[in-house]
Amino acid sequence: MSANTPSSAANAANTPETPKISNFLRQIIESDLDKGTYAQRRWAGTPGDAAHHAAGQPDPAKIRTRFPPEPNGYLHIGHAKSICINFGLARDYGGVCHLRFDDTNPEKEDTEYVNSIIDAVKWLGFDWNGSADAAPYQASDYFGFMYRAAEYLIEAGYAYVDEQTAEQMRVNRGDFSKPGVDSPFRARTPAENLARFREMRDGKHEDGSMVLRAKIDMASPNINMRDPAIYRIRRATHHNTGDTWCIYPMYTYAHPIEDALEQITHSLCTLEFEDQRPFYDWLLERLSEGGLLAAPAPRQYEFARLNLTYVITSKRKLAQLVYDHKVSGWDDPRMPTIVGLRRRGYTPESLQMFADRIGVTKSDSWIDYSTLEGCLREDLEAKAHRGMAVINPVKLVLTNWDDLMGAGHLEPCTQPALPHPPEGVESPTRHFTIGKEVWIEREDFEEVPPKGYKRLFPGNKVRLKGGYVIECTGCTKDANGTITEVLATVVPDTKSGTPGSDLVKVKAAITWVGVANGVNAEVRMYDRLFLDAQPDAGGKDFIESLNPNSLKVVTAIVEPSLANAAPDQKFQFERHGYFVADRVDHVPLAKPVFNLAVGLKDSWGK
Repeated sequence: MSANTPSSAANAANTPETPKISNFLRQIIESDLDKGTYAQRRWAGTPGDAAHHAAGQPDPAKIRTRFPPEPNGYLHIGHAKSICINFGLARDYGGVCHLRFDDTNPEKEDTEYVNSIIDAVKWLGFDWNGSADAAPYQASDYFGFMYRAAEYLIEAGYAYVDEQTAEQMRVNRGDFSKPGVDSPFRARTPAENLARFREMRDGKHEDGSMVLRAKIDMASPNINMRDPAIYRIRRATHHNTGDTWCIYPMYTYAHPIEDALEQITHSLCTLEFEDQRPFYDWLLERLSEGGLLAAPAPRQYEFARLNLTYVITSKRKLAQLVYDHKVSGWDDPRMPTIVGLRRRGYTPESLQMFADRIGVTKSDSWIDYSTLEGCLREDLEAKAHRGMAVINPVKLVLTNWDDLMGAGHLEPCTQPALPHPPEGVESPTRHFTIGKEVWIEREDFEEVPPKGYKRLFPGNKVRLKGGYVIECTGCTKDANGTITEVLATVVPDTKSGTPGSDLVKVKAAITWVGVANGVNAEVRMYDRLFLDAQPDAGGKDFIESLNPNSLKVVTAIVEPSLANAAPDQKFQFERHGYFVADRVDHVPLAKPVFNLAVGLKDSWGK
């Protein structure tokens, strides 16, 4: 598929079968489409300047959005929201979303992060740049144009080289109550500034000794418009351009240029960039006036970032958790990174559902973590195969089994893997056996039952799910009084699914796993990483609110269908919750490892 053509995902326009909740971004896009704001744009097939696109064809994409992460860390749940917004809007309005690496800071970027970002976007279900196999764009590929644009600004009198120290610039910038003071270097001629800037480019000055600044207004009430720095000297090897450059553009300068070269129509970002929008517009106006960039220029729109309870999304703080070994790595299932959420058992569909459900607004608010968990439950309910697992086992001995069935007999049992399959889908069948000895949950027996207790106690009957009705007769204990075995008898002719099996009424059915073919598995019981709903708000030390019980590892016994699971396969352990076979450590049969994704109900809201 050509980069000139919107992808099939992008062409999947909004339909009555998949209604989308309106928001201010959708209203802006729909208004622009109605007015034909960008209808005359041309697209040359690749990013470029005004002349490049003028030679191209009418743009087949109705809109162009972008997701421009800096490759200096792993993406997290907040990025997942942005991905779903940008790619989702492009999909719904016949457009294309660009994946672009904002790699203008050579000191913090790494190909490890580049690869992880590509993998995350693909996993979430999106392709980019108009083709399923297109390469992502890179801001560093535009360094040549950015330099040319900087020279134009200098020659037009819109930029100058400033040789004040960083401290002098900070002081002279002023504050919200005091206007800035002009730099003593501000009155240099364009020729002088151009010569100095080329010396910067040629490596003739030390790092930090001077910067290129836009010449706007040092008395502006918006401090971001007080002659912002647009280039700095930085001798650092770049992961893409190597040592070609010793000067690098500032993000606030590079970002609008990148959008314009890529013919972005709607540049969507979070609210912290709202104060930067005047400079975004100023820069694109100047470069369009000079004929360097095509018109109409992109427009920036801001939405509220994701604030999720019991979560931190600061890259610096997440890195601290990793490097201080508070978690096992970036993909620790307790981490809010996309690789962590994926290993925890979250699905692309659940994260897309979450993004749709929380919506897009202009005002900051907190989203309760239970909303995210609820989306995962809802997604897995119809697709996760069921299975029985015993987390805290005690042995149940059926004392009349040999007399009824014969010594050593194992009776085959079946249960549907999906009790409520989607319409038109036939549920697979699970196969397991019951014998004289089975494992049950220790909590399913009480020698002296509390009021209202309906499971096993002497004289009470329950059904072993998918098996027989049994009647408890007592238990055995060791010298310390710990129960070592629960004893019961089988009620004849009560096997599930056989004629007359429901004639014996019971008030409870319990899960179990046969001793003969149950498989030991490592089960990691994950909980929220923090006890405080807002662990780093108000300058709090987030480390102090770490949940000491966020991970408990137990040896459980699972039915054979679970032990055969492929890595990343999701299940509902009946009674316990939704689990996933670990992507890293799980080896079918040889070393089953399961992670708790989410419980069957919200236990934190109680």
